[in-house]
Formats: sequence, structure tokens, C-alpha cells
Amino acid sequence: MAQSTTIYLTHEQPTNDWQADNLVQLSGNDIYVYIKADDPWALRKIQKAGRKIEALGVKKAVLAGKWTEHQQWSFALGFTCVGKLTDVQFAGDNELVNHLTEKLAIYAWSRDLTNQTPAELYPSKLAEESIRYLTSLAPNAISSTVIEGEALLEHGWVGIYNVGKGSEHPPCLVEIDYNPSQDANAKVDACLVGKGITFDSGGYSLKASAGMLDMKCDMGGAAVVAGAFGLAIKQGLTKRVKLFLCCAENMVSSFAYRLGDVIEYKNGVTVEVANTDAEGRLVLADGLMAASETGAELIIDAATLTGAAVMATGADYTALFGLDQALMSRVKTAAEEVNEPVWQLPLEEWHKDKCTSAFATTANSRPQKGGGAGGASNAAGFLSRFVAPTGWVHMDIAAAYNANANSYWAAGGTGLSIATIAQLLR
Repeated sequence: MAQSTTIYLTHEQPTNDWQADNLVQLSGNDIYVYIKADDPWALRKIQKAGRKIEALGVKKAVLAGKWTEHQQWSFALGFTCVGKLTDVQFAGDNELVNHLTEKLAIYAWSRDLTNQTPAELYPSKLAEESIRYLTSLAPNAISSTVIEGEALLEHGWVGIYNVGKGSEHPPCLVEIDYNPSQDANAKVDACLVGKGITFDSGGYSLKASAGMLDMKCDMGGAAVVAGAFGLAIKQGLTKRVKLFLCCAENMVSSFAYRLGDVIEYKNGVTVEVANTDAEGRLVLADGLMAASETGAELIIDAATLTGAAVMATGADYTALFGLDQALMSRVKTAAEEVNEPVWQLPLEEWHKDKCTSAFATTANSRPQKGGGAGGASNAAGFLSRFVAPTGWVHMDIAAAYNANANSYWAAGGTGLSIATIAQLLR
């Protein structure tokens, strides 16, 4: 294939030969994506076409003719992959082209971050890279703080400390403050919290090799909220927003936390460790409390938190949890506006009591594989102990990473939920 190939979208059959009914049709040096005008699954099929066209060896896709914004974005999600994360040239007026190009660049940064190896991306490197990138987007409005290693204990961030203390790479809590008014007393309107486990061995609840292979993606929540933060800034965010990244490596060593340990959080909740592989909720608890201390009316956390969410959604949707039903409706509306699939799963006040302990307020999980029935809801219930119910949404981002390519996605990070969160911030 040539270095760049022109791609057209058509509702009329472009050829009358053997490929006349195909989704993707070749005509000379051009490629046509054929979708019937009334097809209810048009966007999904366009994403599938993008994947097929990339597989033909196309280096760069140049979109031409009449494409809507959502159609172009669906194509870009299907076409882009490792090594080609920005290789789409969009069609339309300058405003639309610039908008989609900036959006694709931010998704590419987030996806590339998720795809990096654990040797490349350890906790302090995740902190450094996130601060560097976001500062480059708004150098006069961004400030940051990193609390690392033993200093976490001094500040009471015991969840992040305990999960990460078994690694040679110290854990850290990152706070990035976007304050466009530069008024130190300006109200914090919203906070984002991301799970940044740069590698998850499972700790002493050791994962099998197959389950550990892709655990570089366990910082996908941090990559998604950082990407959403960046996208909102590029789209003209005027409110003060803070980002908290809970960064650690969950490793096995003589210093690692153990099953049966009891962790006492600064809000007085004590947690018995029933499973060291249920570490994400332990670090997010700190992030949610840090966010709550700002007084923000909206707190969104995102995490590759449970296999149960993957089992429930098939890795096609982001699983939503919250006790504020008005906010849940807003999230679903925002997701629909940007064409990102979400699905609300059960969460009630009593879910926080699903993981019982004789030695602490709660356990961090049930002592059975996957945390037992309702594992994703029980994890959300655990988190609800550390944040006010009003104004909080938890996203278990099951669709943030694909271990293997499929007919819609290349292997690796997807960036899904970035646009939804950015839409909520705006």
C-alpha cells in the first residue's frame, strides 16, 4: 500500500463487481466504506471498517468526502493501533479537523502510556510523564505535588503506601491542579481520581502467568483520567479541576503487604487484607479522600478495578457505579453525546457491608476467586466508605485495554471513557 490512502464513505454501492456488498471496497488507489444510509449500527461498522483497512497495510488514512464527526471518530478508533496512533487525516472544515486532530493526539498519548512496559513506566515515571504532558497543555495554569515513599505515611495515605511498599520503586500520590484563574482561593469544581498500578503481580495473592501478562495496563484508570483532563483543557475548560493519581507497583517481596494485615485509614475505617490482588480499591480510597478534602462537588474515579466488570460487560462497556442517580443520568447522557458505551451496574448503600471482617471495619474483598458474586458492586461499595455519595461516580473501565486485537480494536489501550469524562467536566 502507498504511504497514504484516500478513504471515502458512501451510501451507494461504489462497485458492481465481486465486492459490491462488502463493507470495504477497493477502487483503483482509493478505498470506499459502504454503509446503508439507514443502518442503525453504522458507527460500529465504520469502526470495523477502520480495522479492516489498517490490516490491509495502509500506513495513513486520508478521509475525504462527506463524513460526520462521529463517523470519522469511529473510523479513527478502528484504524489506529500501536505505531499508528495518530495516522488519520480528517475531513471537513478547519474547526472540525482541528478538533478531531487534537482529540486523537490526546487519546494517542493516553493509549501509548497504557501500552508502555512496566520497566519503562514505574510509579514515579507515571507521575513525571503525566505532569509533563498536562503542563505542556496549559503551562500557566498547572501546578503539581508528588508525595512519595515514606512521606505517604506522614500524610496518612496508608493505602497507596502499603500496596506499593514491596517494590523497589516507591509508590506516590500525585496531585495536579488546573487553576485557570490563578486565584489560590478559587473553588475546586471537580476532581478526577485514577488508579495507577503500573504493574500488578497480585502480590502474595499471586496471579497466574497468563493473568499477569497484561498487567502493565493496570494503570489504565490513571491514563484515562489524565487524558480526559487534557482533553477538557484543550476544549476550553474554565473551571478549577484537580487530578489525583494513585501510583504503585503491587509486587512480592519481604517488604510487601500481606494477607491478614489491617490497614487503618485517616477517616477511621480499618481494612483487613483478604486479598492482596484487590489492591486497586485500597489505593483509590486514599485518592477519594484527598479529592473529598478539596470540597469539590463532582468526583469521578476511573480504574481497571475488577474482572467482574469485564465478565459483566464483555469488555465492550465502561461499568458505571454511583449512589447519586441524578448524576448517573448525567453520565449516561454525556456518554451518549460522545458515543462511548457505558452501562450502570448495581450499587446500594448496603454494598459496603458485603466484605465482612472479624478483625476490622471491613475486608478489602471476599477470600474467594474474583471476590465472589457481585464482585464489581462490592468493590464499588468498598469505595463508597471513602467519599460522600452525592456527586461521586465510579467507572470500572473494563473496556480500557484489549490483550488481543479483535474486529473492532487493535491490541492495547483504547482510551475509552476519556471523552465521556471530559464532557462531564465541560
